[in-house]
Amino acid sequence: MTPPVTVSITRHVDPGRQAEMVSWMQAGTALAERFEGFLGAGWVRPAPGSETWHMLYRFADAESLAAWESSHEREWWRNSAGGLGVVESRIERRTGIEGWFDEPLNRDVRDLRLSPTSPPRWKQAVLIWLAFFPLSLLTAWLSTRFAPDLGLVARGLATTLLMTPLMTYVVLPRMTRALGWWLRGEPAPWRG
Repeated sequence: MTPPVTVSITRHVDPGRQAEMVSWMQAGTALAERFEGFLGAGWVRPAPGSETWHMLYRFADAESLAAWESSHEREWWRNSAGGLGVVESRIERRTGIEGWFDEPLNRDVRDLRLSPTSPPRWKQAVLIWLAFFPLSLLTAWLSTRFAPDLGLVARGLATTLLMTPLMTYVVLPRMTRALGWWLRGEPAPWRG
C-alpha cells in the first residue's frame, strides 16, 4: 500500500481578487471531495493583502491523487481561474505525514519560477534570419532555374508553400538544438 500524498502549491493572484480566489478554491475542494481517497484541502496566506496563497490537498495514495489530477473536473476547475490571473510558482509533493516531523519518504518539488524562459527576441530573430536567408536564396535560385516563367504571385505562393514546412519542421528545430547553448546564454560547448 502506498502512503498518503500531500501536494503543496504556491499560487499568486491580485490581492484585490481575494473573494474570487476563495470561491475558486472552495469550488476546487468541493470537486475533489467527490473523488475516492480525498483526505482534505486548505490554504493559507502569509499576511492580509498578500498576493501569495499556499494551498494543500491530500489523497490517500498516489493512485487516487492521479485520478483527481487527470480528471476532467480538475481540468475544468483549473481553466475556470483564467480571469483571476492565477500564477503557480511552486509545486511540492510529499508522502506520509513526515513533512511536519521528519524527512519525507518521497519528495518532488518543482519551482516553476525556474522553468526555462524564452530566449530574448533579438536572439530568436537572429536564429530565424540565419535559417531563412540561405533557404530563401535556395528557393529563389530553384524557382528561377526550374520555373523561370512563373508569375510573381505564383512564385511567392510556391516559395512559401515550400519554405514554411521546411522552416517549421526541419531547419528551425535543428538550428535551435545546435544553437541552444547560445539561446540560453550558456558557454559554447567547445569551451568545456
